[in-house]
Amino acid sequence: MSALTLVALASGFVLLIAGGELLVRGAGRLAGTLGISPLVVGLTVVAFATSTPELAVSADAALSGHPGLAVGNVVGSNIANILLILGLTAVVAPLVAKSRIVRVDIPIMVGFSVVLLVVALDGTISPLDGLLLFGGMVAYVVATVVVSRKQGVDTVDRAAAATNPPADGGGAGARSTSSDGGRSHSVPGSSALVILGVAMLVVGARLLVDAASELAGAWGMSDLVIGLTVVAIGTSLPELATSLVAAYRGERDMAVGNIVGSNVFNIGAVLSITSFITPIEVAAGAIRFDLPIMLAVAVALLPIAFTGMAIRRWEGLLFVAFYAAYIVYVVLQAAEHDALDPFSTAMLWFVIPITALWLIVLATYELGVLRGRRQARPHDAPAEGW
Repeated sequence: MSALTLVALASGFVLLIAGGELLVRGAGRLAGTLGISPLVVGLTVVAFATSTPELAVSADAALSGHPGLAVGNVVGSNIANILLILGLTAVVAPLVAKSRIVRVDIPIMVGFSVVLLVVALDGTISPLDGLLLFGGMVAYVVATVVVSRKQGVDTVDRAAAATNPPADGGGAGARSTSSDGGRSHSVPGSSALVILGVAMLVVGARLLVDAASELAGAWGMSDLVIGLTVVAIGTSLPELATSLVAAYRGERDMAVGNIVGSNVFNIGAVLSITSFITPIEVAAGAIRFDLPIMLAVAVALLPIAFTGMAIRRWEGLLFVAFYAAYIVYVVLQAAEHDALDPFSTAMLWFVIPITALWLIVLATYELGVLRGRRQARPHDAPAEGW
């Protein structure tokens, strides 16, 4: 273990934290300047920016003649984003799940997961499949931004009408201000913070992965274990850093939007762009196990976020525990260990059914609470927008 490795490890952590801070700060300013919510910025700008490592790894794999690695990279990253990244972030600070993300964005993420599973059933993701995924992502982003800006303008107009006399000739939105103390910020300046933050995240993640791989090799860990842990989690480090910083700064809806948007981008952009380079072969094992697990994890997020419109600490702990169980299963399966059968039996017939039943009960209870509130609400109460 060299001193240079330790320096790279420490530098990677510092760059991740600093890059996450700059990215969240710049994204928050962009939200105010462009008149869109922090949630939408998290779903688009922040999510796409933090997914650049997955895009770089997948494109490099395709150009190197190993396009099949892109599927493992995206599927593993999407599972880690929800179970590990979102779970750890919720443990640090309970996350806000706004009605829009529960009713629209998480179901869309589930839809992308379903489409990916369907197009992969023949064992190949062709350029035509990639075009379908890419077109769906573009449509989602455009609709998200357009609707958000419209709602932002309507909100500003209502606020101006309530606070300013009709004779006031100033138009709403004539001056863009951010939520950062009400000060105005330029789009180029805010974008520069975002770009600098992304660069620091990418460099920090690279340093951390390389240093951790060297340390793992020095400790006698196999290439398989290193790939399943260090490399898989390494490409999700930007999401982790950004979500933790966003939660710490109080932008908790941005933290959730970052994960959901990143998963959509991984499927709609990373895999599609890789398929444009060369068709992607999907292993039979991934179709039977990993892709269904990714879909199940996406579906599980819906009732978790729906209950109380928040992701609480105990729910975050549940996600982290399931990620640990997933890693244990993959390692035992790869090693063909004797403990695989009893572990699989316990998960399949005990842990997963009880967890699913508990989530169904919670979601049913929440539906009853919401129905009671809706019945008690005055008929003229304003309805929440999309």
